[in-house]
Amino acid sequence: MKRFVLGLLAATAMTATAHAETPAIVYDLGGKFDKSFNEAAYNGAEQFKEETGTDYVEFEIQNEAQREQALRRFAERGHSPVIIAGFSAAQAVEKVAQEFPEINFAIIDMVVDQPNVRSVVFKEQEGSYLAGIMAAKASETGTVGFVGGMNVPLISAFACGYVGGVKSVNPDAEVIVNYTGDTPAAWNDPVRGGEITNAQISQGADVVYAAAGGTGIGVLQAAADADKLSIGVDSNQNHLQPGSVLTSMLKRVDVAVMEAMKDGTEGEFTTGVQVLGVAEDGVGVAVDENNESLLTDEMMQAVEEAREKIISGEIEVHDYRSDNNCPYGSVG
Repeated sequence: MKRFVLGLLAATAMTATAHAETPAIVYDLGGKFDKSFNEAAYNGAEQFKEETGTDYVEFEIQNEAQREQALRRFAERGHSPVIIAGFSAAQAVEKVAQEFPEINFAIIDMVVDQPNVRSVVFKEQEGSYLAGIMAAKASETGTVGFVGGMNVPLISAFACGYVGGVKSVNPDAEVIVNYTGDTPAAWNDPVRGGEITNAQISQGADVVYAAAGGTGIGVLQAAADADKLSIGVDSNQNHLQPGSVLTSMLKRVDVAVMEAMKDGTEGEFTTGVQVLGVAEDGVGVAVDENNESLLTDEMMQAVEEAREKIISGEIEVHDYRSDNNCPYGSVG
């Protein structure tokens, strides 16, 4: 697990303050049982509890204002580290971390430059590239889809990596890209996710990748109902529609949360930026008994070759967030 500490971009230092007995976690909108991003964070917290015997406290926000409120309340009570999931929490973390310099904080999916904050970000584009290879190999129509949640650069990075992977296998493939919306409600609208999926299927898509939090549940359901394939995200979602989910693009939020909690309670918390990609096993694709029948040796050989080339640097998957551009094709 400690290999996840690799990739620190900023100088890190051991915090000198005493660590609290119980860490805290604040989930993003959509709830801790969204079967995706938040649930991965929850699973990491539960794994920490199971392995250490130490409890933790948690809060599920219902609106934007509660992020700052929850962070401040946990800090006032002495919980440390206080972990929050989601890029939208950056401003709240920035503010509260300055108010409580003796408390350690961790944020998932955004960088906050404060001396008492650990920022964990992922190379989602790399994992999505591998998922794109699988989609292109599995597609019979040459058309695949992508359903994103909120239309923000982070989700466009998923989309761009996916397009890159698809095009690396079939340069003539069509990738239909849609987003659920422009507000946080986009993360928790499975009905809309299903509607978009059905629309993409009507345009010829036979594999649809969901990067939309709880909305993705509707994507997976619609694809299964239409006897098409889907790709899950963040958590392993293969079991949600066995035999229909081609794979899930794993984003090891669970490990990031567990490591932050464990380091904090053991007095080994480091600050700075952690970047987790394929090389650090921070992202990847899921293979289990629920999707093995959908996979071919050729497909998995192509994935493994690409994975090795990403690690060696021979393949550098473009990060949409670096310039708001996707060289592989349009991502909406």
